[in-house]
Amino acid sequence: MRQRIRYLTTPDGVHLAWAEAGRGPTLVKPANWLTHLEYDWESPVWRHWMHFFAQHFHFIRYDERGSGMTDWHVGNVLSPTCWLADLTAVTEAAGIREPMILLGISQGAATAIHYAASYPERVSRLILYGGYARGWAQRESPQTEQFYHAMLELMQCGWDSDNPTFRQVFTSRFIPGASEKQLGWFNDLCRRTTSAELAVKLLEARGRLSVTELLPQVRAPTLVLHARDDEVVPVVEGRLIASGIPGASFVELESRNHILLGDEPAWQTFRELVLEFTGREQGAAPLFADLSRREREILASLTDGLTNAQIADCLHISEKTVRNHVSHLFSKLGVRSRAQAIVLARDQGFSS
Repeated sequence: MRQRIRYLTTPDGVHLAWAEAGRGPTLVKPANWLTHLEYDWESPVWRHWMHFFAQHFHFIRYDERGSGMTDWHVGNVLSPTCWLADLTAVTEAAGIREPMILLGISQGAATAIHYAASYPERVSRLILYGGYARGWAQRESPQTEQFYHAMLELMQCGWDSDNPTFRQVFTSRFIPGASEKQLGWFNDLCRRTTSAELAVKLLEARGRLSVTELLPQVRAPTLVLHARDDEVVPVVEGRLIASGIPGASFVELESRNHILLGDEPAWQTFRELVLEFTGREQGAAPLFADLSRREREILASLTDGLTNAQIADCLHISEKTVRNHVSHLFSKLGVRSRAQAIVLARDQGFSS
């Protein structure tokens, strides 16, 4: 599975990076906190998200201004209005003609709500995960404001430090159930994705946003999902969204992680609910459905750790024939190595 990264120039001159992968109904993910189109695609934290959506949809996403592969030199132009304009610019650059599915994750939920309320004819379904309609400074919680002001000071002092301890105070709340490797990757993402100055500006802008008044204007069928013990966005914020959007469905997931990890049951539940809500098959992903019986047998053997010689012996074919099948298999899956094929198969729950 490969993605294509492109650039567009927004009306105010920002060079914005966006990517597309997969096929099927178009699903667009508005930008959320700290993304990087290349790092996320292969990361141990986001990879299963990226590949799942690309397996089942024509998946489009982008890095927000001030982050990732998009321009970092954006001045003070950070607001719900410019976030809506950037999402609109991406949908236009992608040439989307039919109503799309919008996937709002965390802060991206506010942008998705804003877009769905502004352009109801362009949105067929709305999926919101871990989202909020009011920023941290709009929740009338002195304790929350005190915490975030402390975080802002810490970010100014330690975001760019070689010592990851400063960043981990902030990032460990996103994935408290993560391994050391996953936490290390997420800490590294922070510094690679934006600067201390921009991280502070982005977090401050998020604190000010509020789209609660737009909730009753959303007309698209809406699925709201939220981790019950989310330490970044309290579950009450998800309930607020679901109660404000007419007819919205709400599901609490058993997790502490703001970003669901690939090995937790909540991720499997999330996948099943999304596929059911969007009318996609819950069996093999479209990419795997294209594989021949023999290619499926070989992919299963690869995931079991068998060598080409062992596969040839098990299937009673020549080793050269196995190599040919493996080559065709890699081409169909859009991978370049056995390791990538195995990771893709395991992430997507492939079974022969």
